[in-house]
Amino acid sequence: MTTGRHAPGDLEIGPELVVRAIEGVPTIEPGDDLGDILGAALVRAEMGLADGDVVVVASKVVSRAEGCFVDLSAVDPTDTARALAKEVDKDPRLVELILRESRGISRKKQGALIVRHRLGFISANAGIDSSNAAPTHALPGSGPWVLTLPRDPDASARELRSRLERRFSASVGVVVTDSWGRPFRRGTVGFAIGVAGVPALWDRRGVTDRHGRRLEATESGVADSIAAAADLVAGQADEGRPFTLVRGLSFGLADDSADVLCRAPEDDLYA
Repeated sequence: MTTGRHAPGDLEIGPELVVRAIEGVPTIEPGDDLGDILGAALVRAEMGLADGDVVVVASKVVSRAEGCFVDLSAVDPTDTARALAKEVDKDPRLVELILRESRGISRKKQGALIVRHRLGFISANAGIDSSNAAPTHALPGSGPWVLTLPRDPDASARELRSRLERRFSASVGVVVTDSWGRPFRRGTVGFAIGVAGVPALWDRRGVTDRHGRRLEATESGVADSIAAAADLVAGQADEGRPFTLVRGLSFGLADDSADVLCRAPEDDLYA
């Protein structure tokens, strides 16, 4: 893992980006090969991949392919989870799962449980999703079903990138995304939870602005910006667009992981 410090010459962003959803993707089931499915969808759309392209992948399809389904009826909540569930008015089984997926609690109130996810970022309900979460093989009467985030989104991104580069003979990046809310702001935006090949963080400190002043604190969250742009065309409901192509970037090879975007707990004023 690198530090995420990339020199200005490692990344170029022109005045125009193309952000296009990749249509025609079937419902993903456990064991499905995302590389084959995405590659086939790109070929059908006559799109292909070129050097500098970034493929953005919704975490939900990664979770589905990796079998991250949980039947809440099979979860046995601890006394701690039961007490917390009563405090925040949530299903004790869901709270138990949230605690298993978290490093600690950030904020809690009636109807809300904000935690530091095991991957390092702050999120509501540890990113556990109940929409479009049931596997097609679910037995009648089972559930309710939920999906947890992938166990290692960076590894998932690296594997998918390797598959795409071999198939299309192009140097590309892959970003795995989820949606989150932010302190003091309404609405959710896309953010990166897995990164491969593309710089996650672009350190602009030391370069000069148009008036010759040296930047002292500017760091650009490149992977999060890519994720947010893709989120607009991917959608949040029944659009069925889990893959997005972002074209127009130029970047050197990077071995960043998404955790370079997370502040250390001691530096996070809102944790």
